[in-house]
Amino acid sequence: MVAARPRTAGRVTLNHVIVYVRDVERSLRFYRDRLGFRAIEAMPGYARLRSPLGGATIALHASPARRPSTRTRPVVLYFEAPDLERLCQRLRRGGVRFEQLPRRMPWGWEHAYLRDPDGHSISLYRAGRKRFHPTPRTRES
Repeated sequence: MVAARPRTAGRVTLNHVIVYVRDVERSLRFYRDRLGFRAIEAMPGYARLRSPLGGATIALHASPARRPSTRTRPVVLYFEAPDLERLCQRLRRGGVRFEQLPRRMPWGWEHAYLRDPDGHSISLYRAGRKRFHPTPRTRES
């Protein structure tokens, strides 16, 4: 008898993303207190947080250098927010500065941009159904 192959065999899922930061405690406060992430674990030099709306996690890791590397492309984190305008208003009242307030992009998503304490770019967005069923894009010549 041949054992049934699990449906998940050969598939992967995103577990977490590591974001290198100068000060884990400061970044933990930002992601937890401002964006609503829940700390799963925290210790000196490391913290892992869970998204308030789902299973995605991020890990904040003390940068081996005194500051995050500038030799690699900058980190851009995308967080979906179903009530984007209300979230941005709350963050602004709390002193968070935005590089771009919510704006509908040509592909139909609404994006707002800000930076975390280490300068990593964050897009707060609302895609809704278009996240998995995008509007066809045309390439400009």
